[in-house]
Amino acid sequence: MTWRSWLAFIALGIIWGVPYFFIRIAVQEISPFVLAWGRITLAALLLVPIAWHRGALRRLAHHKSALCAFAIAEFVIPFSAISLGERWISSSITAILVAGVPLTIALISRFFGVHERLGPLRALGLALGLIGVAALMGFGTISGPLGWAGFGCILISTLGYAIGPLIIQRHLRGLDSLGAVAASLCVASALLSPAAALTFPVHWPSSLALTSIAVLGLVCTATAMLLMFYLVGHAGAARASIITYINPAVATLLGVGLLHERLGAGGISAFGLILIGSWLATRAPAIGPAAAETSS
Repeated sequence: MTWRSWLAFIALGIIWGVPYFFIRIAVQEISPFVLAWGRITLAALLLVPIAWHRGALRRLAHHKSALCAFAIAEFVIPFSAISLGERWISSSITAILVAGVPLTIALISRFFGVHERLGPLRALGLALGLIGVAALMGFGTISGPLGWAGFGCILISTLGYAIGPLIIQRHLRGLDSLGAVAASLCVASALLSPAAALTFPVHWPSSLALTSIAVLGLVCTATAMLLMFYLVGHAGAARASIITYINPAVATLLGVGLLHERLGAGGISAFGLILIGSWLATRAPAIGPAAAETSS
């Protein structure tokens, strides 16, 4: 990779590692739906003009159903569910669970018509990843009804992040990725508007919460997507997908270091198992360029 690609790689690894930190801050004052709507709308305001200028929106009219499905799977459900889940579980645990997205893609890809041979290494990876999730559940890292509710929210968001790239591969192949993402953000913003309006805060949020939304929308969503497009174009999807294994480490460091979250030996062990399992499970031919575009 060129030095510019390396800079993009490092920047994206950091950028996609910090959303959980800012979500944890903002969700203390703002409802999950307002938070999700705010970051999605800001990202759309930045990406739609760029996509329009590139002519990336011209061929989308015949793919309305797929774009709506992608918007729900990749933005509406995960962004809302993660924000809701982080009310009850730590940002570190959230990041570790979302690190299982490649593992989830490997598990559900057959249901979307993507058939790949399940060799010994992939089978081992799936087993290790599932053991990691079980370890995260069994070492006392998650406890209480609300903790388990948060755990369920993150699993739902992980499933959404896994379905999104598969929708692109099956139904949106050949389209300009930037145009598809920009249009999907507009759809997601519209779908979340009623829930956001109903749960809008009575009092104006603090500057810290508003700054968190701005960072999530403009940096962690819009800028991250632009960086990913650049990285896939210059370094390839396979190399770009390694980001998936880096950003959870960044999120965990932020959670433990700045939010004083306690991960413990069980959480660290589960983290390692999930990452190793995801890596092994995706060593077969890649799911596709879109698989690298999952985020938080």
